[in-house]
Amino acid sequence: MQTFSGVGVAPGRVLGPVRQMPKPVQEPAPHAPGAADIPADVTVESQGRRIKDAAKAVQAELRARAIGASGEGKEVLEATALMAADPMLVKSAIRLLSPEAPGGARTAERAVWEAAATVAESLKALGGYMAERVADVLDVRARIVSELRGLPAPGIPASDVPFILAAEDLAPADTATLDPTKVIALITSSGGPQSHTAILARALGLPAIVAAPGVDGLDDGTEIYLDGAAGTITTEPGEDLRLAAKAWATQASTLAAFSGNNALADGFRVPLLANVGTGADAVKAADAGAEGVGLLRTEFCFLDRDDEPSVEEQIAAYGAVFAAFPGKKVVVRTLDAGADKPLPFLTNADEPNPALGVRGYRTDLTSPGVLERQLEAIAAAEAAHQAEVWVMAPMISTADEAARFASLCSAAGLRTPGVMVEVPSAALTASTVLREVSFASLGTNDLTQYAMAADRQLGPLASLNDPWQPAVLQLVKLTVDGAAAASTVLAGTAAAATKPVGVCGEAAADPALAVVLVGLGVATLSMSARALAAVSTVLATVTVEQARNLAVAALAAPSASAARQTVRAQLPILVELGL
Repeated sequence: MQTFSGVGVAPGRVLGPVRQMPKPVQEPAPHAPGAADIPADVTVESQGRRIKDAAKAVQAELRARAIGASGEGKEVLEATALMAADPMLVKSAIRLLSPEAPGGARTAERAVWEAAATVAESLKALGGYMAERVADVLDVRARIVSELRGLPAPGIPASDVPFILAAEDLAPADTATLDPTKVIALITSSGGPQSHTAILARALGLPAIVAAPGVDGLDDGTEIYLDGAAGTITTEPGEDLRLAAKAWATQASTLAAFSGNNALADGFRVPLLANVGTGADAVKAADAGAEGVGLLRTEFCFLDRDDEPSVEEQIAAYGAVFAAFPGKKVVVRTLDAGADKPLPFLTNADEPNPALGVRGYRTDLTSPGVLERQLEAIAAAEAAHQAEVWVMAPMISTADEAARFASLCSAAGLRTPGVMVEVPSAALTASTVLREVSFASLGTNDLTQYAMAADRQLGPLASLNDPWQPAVLQLVKLTVDGAAAASTVLAGTAAAATKPVGVCGEAAADPALAVVLVGLGVATLSMSARALAAVSTVLATVTVEQARNLAVAALAAPSASAARQTVRAQLPILVELGL
């Protein structure tokens, strides 16, 4: 028996055979200048056309897969498709075909391999979000080389029986289209709690563990037991673990569907909302009982394009989401471009540190007009539907930025402006920032990354990049307290209404952490639609007073692990449900 430990990113107790992700595409052999095995009729021009055609074929295949995906998966596939035909990659590869290139001529396969390696190294050196794109570049490289060789693209292994997929890490294009009827859980030896693998596993409802060294070496067919909540993987499971997996399967299938009216044990209301990216996502969320939308990611309308979508195109896209929630709140996040979501017409790919660069609201500084046209489209879509539309800007850092965004919303006819609290400065000065807008929503993924100075994709930093970190919880409390202070200052004025603070980051989908967030004073929680039932079930077992006591205990803990253990020990329902 062996036990592996990692970071649990999606709960569940599962028993099944391991299937390893196929090993990476074999590196093409280098060819010396004038190598005899390069046919005389193979020219630089003909090889260049092969590279261009292969890149276009890979892009077309990824786009086709994106059509059948939704939400996070759709966004990931579209972003990867853009990279497949990246002019910098293709042109760099073609230059290496020439006999005049340093080191002499290469085959098309070798040229793509080396060009992609150079691009990947450049992105890695930039750090932050750009470093996160390295996996995408290497994934695209493997696909183009496979296309040039006439071989199938690397991907999820086929199997006649359900299995647990193991890998060093998973490429975004693969995780985006996993078949959850065959892949019953995910384990990776690297990656972090906010990696593509982690986020998409949660969206698909698959138990998952990342940053578990050694699991990529397990033999195919090895039977293992996985506990996604505990972050443990066990080979040769005994009868006790088999019974635990069987009990979890029974409990998971009988977990009551979310009623659409979340309340604590004492009747205190905390609306549960959904994070969505498209109209199709919104329909699924409404069917799952979501009480509204706490985060509409508008990037889906801008990705996979070389130019800005028209106002009319945006109106149609936003309207499809608003139509699914008549009479209910829909919180729209304006374009969060930059860093890991570069757009050719809006962002600068040459920034030395994109995570701290021109992204989110800041793109209005360098590309004025795009934000105003988006607000115009949101307002027009709102006028055509019955949803209660709130609008928030990402990456707000100061009260001045909040005030300017509020003025832009007002000019567009949007009545409820807000801000995303992702930058620690916004949390620390929430009392002044919130005087300028009507609400705030905590983006815990980025807030954690920035507060802890820990890249959310890096496995070695997974323990730092944890929303249970007391420092992050303190920033949540400061934001809620600041919102209350802002409401008090404005008492007696037309803007005297309470300034609600919600959470739309991944932290809201953790049932135990959801209790703590409510105890800290968070007014709404927004999550993947799949998490609604579990979070509602756990919240229904505690009163507001109990939630506040657990929040105090978490804030006083010396570490993230201690905070998590302290809270979970007082929520026995988590063990009962395998959460």
